[in-house]
Formats: sequence, C-alpha cells, structure tokens
Amino acid sequence: MLHQITPDTHGVLLDLHYADDRNFTGRPVYGRAACYLRPEAEALLRRAVDLAAQLDLRLKVFDAFRPAEAQWVLWNHTPDPEFLADPRRGSPHSMGVAVDVTLVDAGGTDLDMGTPFDAFTPRSHHGSTEVSAAAQRHRHLLLGIMSAAGWDFYRAEWWHYQMFEARRHFPVLSDSVLPEPMMPG
Repeated sequence: MLHQITPDTHGVLLDLHYADDRNFTGRPVYGRAACYLRPEAEALLRRAVDLAAQLDLRLKVFDAFRPAEAQWVLWNHTPDPEFLADPRRGSPHSMGVAVDVTLVDAGGTDLDMGTPFDAFTPRSHHGSTEVSAAAQRHRHLLLGIMSAAGWDFYRAEWWHYQMFEARRHFPVLSDSVLPEPMMPG
C-alpha cells in the first residue's frame, strides 16, 4: 500500500526532522526514521526528482507519510491551523500523499529558502517578499519543479506539496499500515 522512499531507490536525500529533536516540538515524534508514500504520490516524487536532476539539483525530504497518531502529537503541541492540519479533518501527510521538501545543489548543500523547514511564520509563505531575492528564486524554482511534476502546493509553507484533492480521494492512515511501526512503543 505504501512505498518506502530511500536515497538508493529514489535518489533523494532524507533529513527526517520528526524522527529526532530538530522539530518544533523539541523532541522526536517518530520512534523510527522512515519515509513512505502511496504509489500515486511516489510516482510524482520520482518525476520531481527527474526534473530537479535536469538542473543538477536534488530533493531533500523532511517528511512524507505521517501516521495519524503523529498528527495528533503535533496538533496537541501546537494547534495552529495555518501550519498544521487539524487531525479531525485529516492531513494529506496522514494519507500518504504529501511531502515536505527542499532543493540541494550537486554537492548536497541546501539552497537558501529564506526560512528553515517548519518555521511557523508568514515569512514561510509562498510568495513572501520578506525573504531575500535569492531565497524567492529558489522557492519559485522548487514550486516550478514540484508543480510540473504534478504536485499541488500549500500557500503557507514553501516546503509542503501534496496531491490535488487529497482529502476527497484518500483516507487517513494509522501507524498500523506499516510493516514496522514508526511511532514509539
């Protein structure tokens, strides 16, 4: 049902912030670092990887499938509907059809996007002019690659991409669908 995404199989870099303490909760949310997507989203990711490669760039993935249990952990910590989907409504991440990504150059260095991943501020919005011109160009480049690959974007987060009409087409999934749990004990 869900396909595992790895650097070897998909040519991406993984930097899964919710598997360690480098996230807005300050502690690991996942007990195991792993990256999964539904087959339909996995195909779009492959297309985006190919498009980025044509420009000598790579994608770095911060998050993909997020078990419903993890969405509740995030929401209970920071119930901010501008930056987090209310778990009662369902997150496209918890449906396995969303990715949080950035671009890196051929040497593996992150392109400047003006804010870090998960910066809950208006400066993180697509189209923000409160970041440098270089960061704006990089965001537009990421948006172009992801859009051309078939992804929809979320206006408040330069890093977030999801399949169109996700809530209409896909159910929310729990940790139990995985061959090995991501959530701690």
